[in-house]
Amino acid sequence: MSNISFEDFQIGDEIKRALQLLKYNTPTEVQREVIPQALENRDLVVKSKTGSGKTAAFAIPICERIEWEEKYPQALILTPTRELAVQVRDDVTNIGRFKRIKALAVYGKEPFSKQREELQQKTHVVVGTPGRVMDHIERESLNLEQLKYLIIDEADEMLNMGFIDEVEKIINQLPSNRVTMIFSATLPKDVENLCFKYMDTPTQIEIATTGITAETIEHQLIKVTQETKNAILKDLTIVENPDSCIIFCNTKEHVDQLYNELNESNYSCERLHGGLEQVDRFAVMDGFRMGNFRYLVATDVAARGIDVDNVSLIINYDVPMEKESYVHRTGRTGRAGNKGKAITLVTPYEEKYLKAIERYIGFEISIMETPNQEDILSNKAAFEEKVGGRRVVKNNKTARINKDIMKLHFSGGKKKKIRALDLVGTISNIPGVTSEDIGIITIKDNLSYVDILNGKGSLVLQAMEHTKIKGKKLKVSEAIK
Repeated sequence: MSNISFEDFQIGDEIKRALQLLKYNTPTEVQREVIPQALENRDLVVKSKTGSGKTAAFAIPICERIEWEEKYPQALILTPTRELAVQVRDDVTNIGRFKRIKALAVYGKEPFSKQREELQQKTHVVVGTPGRVMDHIERESLNLEQLKYLIIDEADEMLNMGFIDEVEKIINQLPSNRVTMIFSATLPKDVENLCFKYMDTPTQIEIATTGITAETIEHQLIKVTQETKNAILKDLTIVENPDSCIIFCNTKEHVDQLYNELNESNYSCERLHGGLEQVDRFAVMDGFRMGNFRYLVATDVAARGIDVDNVSLIINYDVPMEKESYVHRTGRTGRAGNKGKAITLVTPYEEKYLKAIERYIGFEISIMETPNQEDILSNKAAFEEKVGGRRVVKNNKTARINKDIMKLHFSGGKKKKIRALDLVGTISNIPGVTSEDIGIITIKDNLSYVDILNGKGSLVLQAMEHTKIKGKKLKVSEAIK
């Protein structure tokens, strides 16, 4: 089975080209199981651990089945957090890049009017949190007439966060002849009930693992006291000297305290918790993906929203009180076949939480010794050389797929009666450019954006300086990212 490649699936050349650029070479187990069945439009219930490649498992068949010509959304993907909505939106956009699939993320704490305006454009896939999706449905800004696919991602977390009732409300508004797929790391009873109530004899897929956590992760713990915790954490970072590391705390107060301490000690670090403005949270996530800093101090808000393939170390500064959180935190490392390490600092008070975690994951976490002075001294020079700097990101998927794409800004839109067809017709008449070089088009009232693919952006930009669209001379420039 492991000899299967993406070439063996019934998917078109545009999707295959994107997968090559994204370096999706060999399908993961969940992708091998899900993609062929999803392409046959079967209802699916998929139990698979975090970091197993679930997003691509549903994004690839959805992008393949989307009909580009349709104006209204054909797929709705529900996620428990805003961060995950943005991550899934980016993955769908990357996979559907050469098919010109337009994906939009909708979530709270962002202006409703901005999202409503975007939804008036041609939109193929909507990814959103339940509250904001329901808001759009009730205010009739999300048209469901052409909806063919519903995906519920991280269903167990939806349950934990109290969203299941809202998810049911949304389901009741959708066309009944849709395909439904539910993805979850665990399958609590309430999630199972949801499946049986709203799905048509779903195929159940369970990706077997020796345990609930990834085999690529080494799990260890260090016994500490509250007084020695900070000093031991710093010693640990010296000895481990990770390329990238997420340090999880249970509260935003702990995050702020630890971040300030590490910042004062010249660690290249940032913080992430629910008390930050949404725009700042996204900026931190992007900065971590881009390698702008090496250490991220975070609450569980980050455990479901960071898709970075090369996080080498997870440290649980606080033992999570929810046993499931341990799996989601540690699942940020050991992804995409890489090795990872998870180290938990345990105070005597927290041992009761540790016992529940060990019962849940099915094994005892081995105890490691506190770093000794000899190891600290021998590693200190290498640590100091690395601690304050950027890290090298080896696998920035979005940057790779966007390398040959230029987004152009046109100074005219709906009010000048500009249509996508007019832009495609004019641009594809430029010598050396075809319609295949034109990506996603967005037309607003007074401006338009067009993605030019295949490194032809400069050629189109130059030619458009002397070319009219529909008899009108529009200013054209490279869009500010």
